This record gives sequence, structure tokens and C-alpha cells, in this order.
Amino acid sequence: MEGKNIDVMVADLCHEKYVDTILKTIEDAAKVRGTGIAKRTHEYLAAKIREAKAVIALDGERFAGFSYIETWEQKRYVTTSGLIVHPDYRGCGLAKRIKDMTFSLARTRWPHAKIFSLTSGAAVMFMNTQLGYKPVTFADLTEDEAFWRGCEGCVNVDVLHRTGRKYCICTAMLYDPEEHLPAKIPDEVIERIREIDSA
Repeated sequence: MEGKNIDVMVADLCHEKYVDTILKTIEDAAKVRGTGIAKRTHEYLAAKIREAKAVIALDGERFAGFSYIETWEQKRYVTTSGLIVHPDYRGCGLAKRIKDMTFSLARTRWPHAKIFSLTSGAAVMFMNTQLGYKPVTFADLTEDEAFWRGCEGCVNVDVLHRTGRKYCICTAMLYDPEEHLPAKIPDEVIERIREIDSA
């Protein structure tokens, strides 16, 4: 499919009807890839939609893709998770559009939070790198136990347990907004610039 007429938007209440389709698409993709994926419930994804923490892609009324965000440690960390594109819409750049919208949503809602992603997919690693994420160790991520419980449904959770939650099959990637701020200009230079501009 071309993907030109696919709308990518922040999901709202009318999109809850797609939750079962999203869950099935995620489950099927994990089986095909043979990789781990954190399992989510119907209620969990529905809550993300109700809280404006989800991005959905639709071709008219047809489901095309999805992703969601979640906050941890009093909103100091944000995850972008569950990125999925329906098989009929792969290869047309839709995953990047969804990832960009999810990233923008996280940056808009929590501009000072560190954003992270765990992935075993090369395409997601590439998109994350383009957005400014860097590979990090698991120690650089949230310590919130609720986040790590989400990994319990993954087929590779034994690796996470064996390594004391230091490593796994997934690559951890982090976007630190502090690293992307403009260079700090000394106050005396700012004052000098103001004087020049007002002259």
C-alpha cells in the first residue's frame, strides 16, 4: 500500500474499538519475528487511548498502525512502546510517521523527561537514532518496578532475570533532552546582545 492517505493522529475515545485488533497485530508480529514483546491487556491499551497517550494510524476506518507512551518515576522518564504497523501497510514509511508523532507527543507533554525505548528491531533502532536517542545500558533507564514488570510477558524475560536486569535481548536507547538544549550563553553576553538589538 502507498500509505499516502493514511492519517496518523493522537488516539481518542472513538479509537478504543481498535484495541483488540492492535493486540492481535502485535501478537502476530512477535510470532513471525520470533522475538520478545511485552504483553499488554485490552484495558491497558484502552487506558492509553483515553489518557491521550497513544498514536493510531488509520486508512479510512481500517487499522494501519499504533504506538503509545507511558511515564515513570513522577514523569522523569517516558517510554515509547508498542510500535506496530499492520502487515498490509509495511514498507511505506508509516512506522516512521507513527514514531515521529509518538516522540512529538512525549516531548510536548513532558519536555524535560528522558525518553527511552527498548527494542530488538533494527528499524526502530534506526528511527530512534534519527530522533537523537543513544544506546545506553539498562542502568540508565527507570528503576520503576512497574515498568520492569511489563517485561514479564516477554519470551526472553529469563535473560533479564539471569543478568540481574543489566542486559537482555533488547537494546536500550535513551533521548536526554538536556543533551539537546542549545549551548548555554553567558548572561553578560545575552545582556550585550539585548543592548545591541535595542540600539
